[in-house]
Amino acid sequence: MPKMNLEKTPLILASTSPFRQQILQKICLPFTCAKPQVDEVALPDESATQLVGRLAHCKALAVATDYPNHLIIGGDQVAVIRGKIIGKPHTFDNAMVQLQQASGQIITFYTGLCLYNSETNTQQTIIEEFKVHFRPLSDEMIANYLRKEQPYNCAGSFKSEGLGIALFSRLEGKDPNTLIGLPLISLIELLNNQDIEVLAQ
Repeated sequence: MPKMNLEKTPLILASTSPFRQQILQKICLPFTCAKPQVDEVALPDESATQLVGRLAHCKALAVATDYPNHLIIGGDQVAVIRGKIIGKPHTFDNAMVQLQQASGQIITFYTGLCLYNSETNTQQTIIEEFKVHFRPLSDEMIANYLRKEQPYNCAGSFKSEGLGIALFSRLEGKDPNTLIGLPLISLIELLNNQDIEVLAQ
């Protein structure tokens, strides 16, 4: 496979999430953001891993028409509490309920990552698991946290890169970036499979 020239053909991040953008910037490769138009509602009887894998792939495909000769990164994430998939809370009340349910529990996050080559119509998709061990949290602690950080656009109702770290007793996973929404170590591996060595750019 010929080496790709990332200066002429930058990566496309199929997301407008500022969190994913900040993570991707860490590896110092040029990229452009594009907003995928994808229905994120789970299918009947769809598991968490099936959901994030499908949506990561769908988001990459959704922008491929506009970027026909690119490597496109799609991602999706959900949290699972007591066997139930939860997403972004959007409101204080919903976030309060999510963190009350998480108090003293181990919450599993599933993050789907797809690297799609729109020139060759090939894709690599992985699912990464990350476990968050929550401290026992009082309603006062939860409310104080939510008012200070307002993580209403984050699955699980926290920002681990901010004050949310105070909610946890332990983090368990391959890559802390996964918890924020983009498994960077795995992405580097997928890029390497496309003959792109990050440290050789």
